[in-house]
Amino acid sequence: MVSLTFYFWSFVIIFAVIGGMRGWAREMLVTFSAILGLFLITVLERYVPMIRDSFAQPGSESQFWLRTLIFLLIVFFGYETPNIPKLAGPRFARERLQDTLLGILLGALNGYLIFGTIWFWMHQANYPFEQIAAPIPGTPWGDAALKMLAYMPPQWLGIPVIYFAIGLAFIFVIVVFI
Repeated sequence: MVSLTFYFWSFVIIFAVIGGMRGWAREMLVTFSAILGLFLITVLERYVPMIRDSFAQPGSESQFWLRTLIFLLIVFFGYETPNIPKLAGPRFARERLQDTLLGILLGALNGYLIFGTIWFWMHQANYPFEQIAAPIPGTPWGDAALKMLAYMPPQWLGIPVIYFAIGLAFIFVIVVFI
């Protein structure tokens, strides 16, 4: 059996490679879409009575699927960005080494945001898959996985931090991309 920690870091590395190939500007938009997804889910669960009270009970499998579907849909559209260099000129070209390195860092951040968020929600829903077992406390891999859950995005991007994060993301988009 393979630990969830291994899968998590594998996805972070894969997304880092993808980020290096896509460039920093496109990866930055994916980062902002992941933050937007977390923001939207936070607002829906906190302020929309239908979602909060009846449709998705906290810790349920339906809440996991609802959160994951909304989040992945928003992140998918973040990956489906237009060709930014054609829109913004040569400013976002991936010609230099630092552009690729920044793309790698942002790609790794996106892997952390996407798979860390889904893993956190899966843990809250008590691992609703037959093939994925909860980390076993008392084992080295299980303890490492449980410690990592404290650092996943939904844990530290709660209210009010998510409000500031979404504000900063949109300020950045306005200043840099427009």
